[in-house]
Amino acid sequence: MLDIDEMGQKEIQSFLQQVGYGHLGFIHEGKPYVMPMHYYLEDSDIYLFTTEGMKTHDIDANPEICLQVEEIHDPLHWRSVIVTGRAEQLTEQQDIDRAMPFIKERSPMLSPAINRTWTDAQGRLEAIAIYRIHISEMSGRTTEEVSSQ
Repeated sequence: MLDIDEMGQKEIQSFLQQVGYGHLGFIHEGKPYVMPMHYYLEDSDIYLFTTEGMKTHDIDANPEICLQVEEIHDPLHWRSVIVTGRAEQLTEQQDIDRAMPFIKERSPMLSPAINRTWTDAQGRLEAIAIYRIHISEMSGRTTEEVSSQ
């Protein structure tokens, strides 16, 4: 039988800091929708960096989100964290300026894209959007031998 342990809050924070990507769940046209997404953890805040489009439209309409992050070594050795919360798009320049350094630090390849405006294949102007997740709940499970509960 597989032994599954609850992860402690410190272990969850460390895990989220380490991984940096997961699956973002939100409501699209009244139905659950999940997509892969990079995130950025700074202290206890989670930030999402994306371009405006379907995802931002849906999150603005219903900001309740779920972020699932996992690490699977094999069927017997894995960790998984679920974060639920409310997404708030950053609109104040001071908040954006505060978030950009750690976003760039975590993903240096974003810098050229951040510094210019571009168009997508359909000729639409792409604009960046940054969201802060106000965390409601975090839980994690692991099959690892030692948990830091």
